[in-house]
Amino acid sequence: MELNSKKDGKYNYIEVGEGTPIVILHGLMGGLSNFEGVAHYFSSKGHKIVIPELPLYTQNILKTNVKAFAKYVKDFITYKGFDRVILLGNSLGGHIALYHTKMYPEKVAGLVLTGSSGLYESAMGDSYPKRGDYEYIKKKAEAVFYDPKIATKEIVDEVFAVVNDRMRVLKTLTIAKSAIRHNMAKDLPKMHVKTCLIWGKNDQVTPPDVAEEFHKLMPNSSLYWIDKCGHAAMMEHPDEFNRLLDEWLQKAEL
Repeated sequence: MELNSKKDGKYNYIEVGEGTPIVILHGLMGGLSNFEGVAHYFSSKGHKIVIPELPLYTQNILKTNVKAFAKYVKDFITYKGFDRVILLGNSLGGHIALYHTKMYPEKVAGLVLTGSSGLYESAMGDSYPKRGDYEYIKKKAEAVFYDPKIATKEIVDEVFAVVNDRMRVLKTLTIAKSAIRHNMAKDLPKMHVKTCLIWGKNDQVTPPDVAEEFHKLMPNSSLYWIDKCGHAAMMEHPDEFNRLLDEWLQKAEL
């Protein structure tokens, strides 16, 4: 099954399957295709999978922040006519999902976070990429995964294109500052939404102790680990990711 994105009004998104909507939010350098395994699996299990393209690089710089992206997601959910959704976010997408849940709790039936930012912000990179240095970018991209081979030439090329585009670099840095500003530590204990945390044991971007902190702070959370796995579990171990998420959805009755 080919995943084709469609344009509808101002929104670009992938939609597949029927049933309870799972809205998936990608990360800073992540494309919609990162979630192919999740989309195929859960669309055949009674879920509608919807993956909107977030306007990380297309909105006005004043709207290039976590809060504005959370509002964008809420507008998209309203536009689609969904009542309540399960939100699944990786990296920055997880942070946006958290902020959306803080602002619009009535819209969220469940929350799934994997390698999420929101507590620990070296997620954005401590030494921001050197423009023009392909080997450096390649190493940075490989460090996201436990198995560096997952960072295909296509993935490295995409990141390289971003860091060599002046406006995109400016917006990436703006998002990074916004992520630090919108730290969620004080909000999490008040968020009682059913939450599934799926984390790579070898995540170097948001290390395992970040997952432990999320689990400690969120009153209604379950934490699952994937071994030999980095920052993007749904790409590196799609079958195990889907199995754990399926198990949690049944347990949470979602």
